[in-house]
Amino acid sequence: MAQIAKKAEISTALISYHFKDKNDLMDYTLTQLLSDMSSYVLERTQTATTPRDKLRAYIEASIAYHANKPEYNIALIEIVFHARTANNVPYYKLDDDEENPLESELQQILVAGQEKKEFGEFNVLAMASAIRGAIDEYIFNRKLNGSIDPQSYSTELVNLFYRAVLRE
Repeated sequence: MAQIAKKAEISTALISYHFKDKNDLMDYTLTQLLSDMSSYVLERTQTATTPRDKLRAYIEASIAYHANKPEYNIALIEIVFHARTANNVPYYKLDDDEENPLESELQQILVAGQEKKEFGEFNVLAMASAIRGAIDEYIFNRKLNGSIDPQSYSTELVNLFYRAVLRE
């Protein structure tokens, strides 16, 4: 925790006052990062009215969030892949019993689109996984995010997934 305090330019005592140990601090930080990302995306999807518009908002907001907060992406990746539980289990190997609000929102958008006959027939879980994978690829692939600006990438994804989901 001393290195964290030094990097944040605060005292170790201040961190120790709020968190019982490094794992507690990492858990809190991870929760806050995920909450911030979810809030950002959900605020934008929930203002759209049709499933088509919600899908566009979801993709654009997801890419914009990551493009506007690269330091959050780094922190998130560092915690997930390097932090460990008190039992020395890496975070990325933990079973996540909690529902992911972003995954739920995307699946609800896709189901609503099918129910309203705006979208064709497809496996919702598979399509949601493909959409999330394309969004996440922009975060992790430096060659990709270094050569295509976020708005252009968002537009490409929206057009690609419209072709995949919209009724013909």
